[in-house]
Amino acid sequence: MKWIAGLGNPGAAYQGTRHNVGFMVVDALAERFGIRVTQSKCKALIGEGNVRGTKVVLIKPMTYMNLSGEAIRSFLDYFKADLADGLIIYDDLDTEIGKIRLRYKGGPGGHNGIKSIIQHTGTQTFNRIRMGISRPSHPGVNIADYVLSNFSKDERDKLAAMVERACDAAEYALDAPFEETMAKFNR
Repeated sequence: MKWIAGLGNPGAAYQGTRHNVGFMVVDALAERFGIRVTQSKCKALIGEGNVRGTKVVLIKPMTYMNLSGEAIRSFLDYFKADLADGLIIYDDLDTEIGKIRLRYKGGPGGHNGIKSIIQHTGTQTFNRIRMGISRPSHPGVNIADYVLSNFSKDERDKLAAMVERACDAAEYALDAPFEETMAKFNR
């Protein structure tokens, strides 16, 4: 079984925000794979399906970003899933908008959702796709306000291409070792 979790905040108020790019990718994968992510379980919305013979679970934690680790831990325990078979997708201020970075290890880099996952899994080693949202262009902008803001019209094409690329990487990772996936998508 493979699983893919996109981090975000539940509720319509957060739907198109920078902090919710993880949810956007899970929604796009759900459409691509024909999986409905509607089952409320493990403090998350979950969808199970089959992709080219592999059982795939798509996960959108409903705990709010800062407690994402609670949903991931609950999922791992309930499904007796392996952390190594998963992929976490989330927003990253230090990656330029439109770009993705794949990693399998590292600290939270100031991201509270990742900090929570590290706390609840006891490790910094897990597969991840960081989605670029760039830092605010004006100094003095509150980071919390910025990540909860919507993308500008100018950024929407880059956003769409980035979501598509993240979906391609996540799909590729279903069949290939993550090292190979990183080599292919981190150029």
